[in-house]
Amino acid sequence: MHDLDIARFLAELLVILFSAKLFGELAERLGQPAVLGELIGGVVLGTGLFTFFHLNDPALALMAEVGVILLLFETGIHCDLDQLLKSGPTATAVAAIGVIAPFFLGWALMTALGRGGMEAVFVGAALTATSVGITARVLSDLGKLERPEAQIVLGAAVIDDVLGVIILSAVQGIALSGALQWGGVLKTTALSAGFLVAALWFGPRLAERFVSIVHRMRVRGVLIGAAVCFAFAMALAAHALGTAMIVGAFTAGILLSRTDKKEDLDQTLKPVVDFFAPVFFVMVGAKVQLGSLDPTNAANRPMLGLAALLILAAIAGKVVSALAVRDRALNRWAVGFGMIPRGEVGLIFAQIGLSAGIIETALYTAVVAMVIVTTFLAPPLLKKSLA
Repeated sequence: MHDLDIARFLAELLVILFSAKLFGELAERLGQPAVLGELIGGVVLGTGLFTFFHLNDPALALMAEVGVILLLFETGIHCDLDQLLKSGPTATAVAAIGVIAPFFLGWALMTALGRGGMEAVFVGAALTATSVGITARVLSDLGKLERPEAQIVLGAAVIDDVLGVIILSAVQGIALSGALQWGGVLKTTALSAGFLVAALWFGPRLAERFVSIVHRMRVRGVLIGAAVCFAFAMALAAHALGTAMIVGAFTAGILLSRTDKKEDLDQTLKPVVDFFAPVFFVMVGAKVQLGSLDPTNAANRPMLGLAALLILAAIAGKVVSALAVRDRALNRWAVGFGMIPRGEVGLIFAQIGLSAGIIETALYTAVVAMVIVTTFLAPPLLKKSLA
């Protein structure tokens, strides 16, 4: 029986990684982010194509969680605090509006539909995300990274990443408590922000110690091993203080991004993230029920209508953030379009809501549809606005 379970797990992992790379490659060739292909690969697996593939396999769920932690760790490494500070008040204002407006629109939309409370908070939170990775990739491919609009977008997206991690931690606290308690939200947010401030204040000493130890060691793979240990240790410290483990992992990445090992870490961490992170995205896509997207089925039309409303709210909530750009010589549309893609952070919000039982499968599918559509729309809109 033990051998049979291992065989099934390896078979599941095989089809997950194969689907992720196959559909990711197709997405790249079509000029889209690989994460979209990984989602689509998961959707294909979720149709029951392979009878041995189980959505609720605890081993796969564990790998997916590790993938999220490593993904946030890598995001932290890519977070340039100097760039964040140089972007100035404009990027901060864009980021603030880009968080507040989508949250309010999502919350108001769900409340108007009679689905307030926990569902409204989760949907509003899911709409606040911005994928800095997708935006940066598009700007890089267009050769527009040096334009002032690009600097504002990247600065705002980095700030959104920080705010998103804090909001995500607060949302996780709501999911664990099982009730909408604003006191709990404020407490969790304060813990997350306090942990980030304390870690960034005392953390540089830890990072310097980390680098000095790595320099003295000769064992093979010491850099990636020590980096992952550092990320896990920070994640556990965050968990011990009552906040989310991803906050600790994200902070660990920020700390190590300030060392002279940043470039080496970026290169050595990529293969590890490329192995674990697709498991998360494929599992997310596999939970999307294609039957619920069939417009010919009258029972699905309310969900599809909700998905369309969420997409409009998601786009409007980010485009309006460009109003914070006071310099009329700059391309406001480019700034607004650059903030649109939700990417992996929006998926993490949706996954937390589904796992906690706060949102049902139909609403989860609508949120994932919003993430996919906004991520698809952003590259061509941004390209056209900067042409």
